[in-house]
Amino acid sequence: MTACLLGIDLGTSACKALLLATDARILASASVGYPVSQPRERWVEQEPAHWIAAARQAVAQVLQAAGSVEVLCIGLSGQMHGLTALDQHYRPLRPAILWNDQRNQAEADRITQAAGGLPSLLAHTGNRMLVGYTGGKLLWMQRHEPQWYEQLRVALNPKDYLRYVLTGEIATEVSDASGTGLFDVRRRQWATELIALAGLDSAHLPACFESQVVSGHVHAQAAAMFGIAAGIPVIGGGGDSVIQSLGAGVVAPGTMQTTIGTAGIVAAALDQPLSSPDGRIQVFCNVAAQRWHAMGVSLNAGGALAWFRNVLCAGAGEPPSFEAIAAAAGRSVPGAHGLLFLPYLNGERCPHPDPSARAAFIGLHARHDHADLSRSVLEGVVHSLCDMQDLMRSMGVSSAEVSTSGGGARSAVWRQIQADMLGCDVLTRQGAAEGAALGAALLAGVSMQVWPDIDHAASLLPELTRERPDVTRRGRYEQARAIYQQLYPLLTGSFARLGALAELGEAP
Repeated sequence: MTACLLGIDLGTSACKALLLATDARILASASVGYPVSQPRERWVEQEPAHWIAAARQAVAQVLQAAGSVEVLCIGLSGQMHGLTALDQHYRPLRPAILWNDQRNQAEADRITQAAGGLPSLLAHTGNRMLVGYTGGKLLWMQRHEPQWYEQLRVALNPKDYLRYVLTGEIATEVSDASGTGLFDVRRRQWATELIALAGLDSAHLPACFESQVVSGHVHAQAAAMFGIAAGIPVIGGGGDSVIQSLGAGVVAPGTMQTTIGTAGIVAAALDQPLSSPDGRIQVFCNVAAQRWHAMGVSLNAGGALAWFRNVLCAGAGEPPSFEAIAAAAGRSVPGAHGLLFLPYLNGERCPHPDPSARAAFIGLHARHDHADLSRSVLEGVVHSLCDMQDLMRSMGVSSAEVSTSGGGARSAVWRQIQADMLGCDVLTRQGAAEGAALGAALLAGVSMQVWPDIDHAASLLPELTRERPDVTRRGRYEQARAIYQQLYPLLTGSFARLGALAELGEAP
């Protein structure tokens, strides 16, 4: 019987389960999808029951594929910032409100004002109260759904709801708590003074632990549901945007990561909680104790390519594969013959914290073809990564190379665009495409002392590919980038008016 660690990641569109042997071999992985609901403009929701059903299926698939195994420990990960509101019986009161939901601008502003303005808010938490953070969602629920808020017992992030189903324990850990906007990342504890100023109740928030601490054990009912043994320890785990850095080998200061999943992320490990002067770069607690995690998160990366595929590439038959779109992009040229794409399909968080931001193709001409449009979408996503890289540099955070992960890392064309535009080597590591599920399994192994520490666990991931920047292509991109950077400031007023127009006629 092979001893292994089980990582479970509740993503935005699917649950991934992964079994990792104690020699760091991936024994099996599986992904099971679920739907996302957008009932109104700027609203994005999901049914928690879908997470549990998908997790059960994914775990069953990896156990079947791996054969005879002994699961030593379970690590959890999941999409961050989501509000899973539970009643006194710990049942969901309503669909979960997801990280990319943009409804709570007024509530985010109200919390900032209650704190005494942005500088005071940053003193409380180290971070802005961004639209989409759990804190703003809680206040939105209090103000707009009082019938549900009055029944609220506890507010959990998605992975922590899975923890409750597995163990019966109500808990979270420092990385996911950081993303609520109600957590003091410097002291690694709830910002109780801010919570009170905002008119919220600290009792609605779970106990918080360091990420590798065991926070519960699989109970008998969950063991029967998931086909695993009762008593298996379940660690705190981590929010997906943080813990996936472990799966990419980025855990020590001086290293940097990009992720192209549904969202786009630029991240770096820190040995102290640096200040982001305007709060656009988020500084969270790392899954490694006494380390922190700086990141910029764009709401639009692989999700923009999925939109392009499903909407603009849809014909009479099935839309083309993502690989086919990347191949088409490779037939165009750097700069896509003068075509730029602003990727803000779901509003934006970083570099522009603006829920009214909108996407656009700029420079369209009759001579542009499918290859140019495809390449402009890939390049538009990387322009956004470059914006975040610039913000990181303003904080003194940089790296000579970048480890990339997420679905976008599978494309050699997209990796080369990153290398040329970011101006540094871009590499992938074995298993990094497995994302946060791998990070969760590695962290579970550290908790069980399979590996002595997180740095050792990260060192087990060998390099697979490396793209180096091309000087000629980089020069072309710098010219395009100068134009790209002018577009958002020029269009932001129009975006706001278009958003107001779109909301006319929406149901109350």
